[in-house]
Amino acid sequence: MSLLLKDRVWSMETATAKRGVYPLHGFKLGLYRLPIKLEEPGEIRSVHDGLKKAFEMDMYADRIYATYRWKEQNMDDPDAKGYEEVDLSVTVEIVTGEVVDIIYQIFPIEKFGDPNWVKDYRKKADHFAKLVIDTILRNTILADKMISHLVKSEKISEVAAIQKLEELTPLAKIVLGAKLKPVEAKDEEEGEEEDDSFEIPDGAKPGPIDVNYKSKMKSTAAYDAMGYSIKTWGRKGTSNGIMGVWGEFVSVDYDICIADGGCLEACPVGVYEWFDTPGNPASEQKPLMSKEPDCIFCLACEGVCPPQAIKIYEQK
Repeated sequence: MSLLLKDRVWSMETATAKRGVYPLHGFKLGLYRLPIKLEEPGEIRSVHDGLKKAFEMDMYADRIYATYRWKEQNMDDPDAKGYEEVDLSVTVEIVTGEVVDIIYQIFPIEKFGDPNWVKDYRKKADHFAKLVIDTILRNTILADKMISHLVKSEKISEVAAIQKLEELTPLAKIVLGAKLKPVEAKDEEEGEEEDDSFEIPDGAKPGPIDVNYKSKMKSTAAYDAMGYSIKTWGRKGTSNGIMGVWGEFVSVDYDICIADGGCLEACPVGVYEWFDTPGNPASEQKPLMSKEPDCIFCLACEGVCPPQAIKIYEQK
């Protein structure tokens, strides 16, 4: 977790060394210990298999390895005299068991030959390692386990726990279908059981928006838009595969929205702005109602939306 600095361990602990984590002298080590359990073979396999689309994955015994590769060039023109390129990589190791250790080591640049012309190698490798870690924690079954842990340890709601996980993993890439065995977090004291598995559609959901969505959909994690909290309903997990309906009275079903842009042009008071939603099958941009309180209820946006994804509810 790139923001979970308090849980980063730079000196070796006996318990960690016993698990076979041995940093090499002179190599930069990053170690995150997560207070969650990952022991079931099926769950371990799901992490490995679910991220194959994003990283080079490998597995041995109780370890999972995710490798990120990138290329550096000393100049833009490959035909120019003196042109050089080098393939670089950084590997993140997940040690499973009663707790989960996520480790990466940044090797000296000499491991890849003699490309001393590469600028900021260690900084880039550190960034990409954190990107891998955030992606693992946002997209796999570890996300559900972390959410469950936060709910129980901090005594917060599931919605708040999802928000906290998103804040702690800002570098995460969205990997559709990575969570092969979804297990949604729940408070054991409540004893509620839900079927939380869901399929991500191939494209946009047919319109129009269901005007009774508030009574039919579960209220989900709010989205913070520069200090204004946008309410959401029917949002599934922490990816953008199923986004549900956003906005309390300027309401847009993001699984219907195809990012036509007519609503932004039609609104006379600038309620909407574009924001990115990578991984959503309907469109990878959405009109965010960041100025929802400024709405004058003219219904212009509702009238110009081609798939009828918008519903305006005038406030009395």
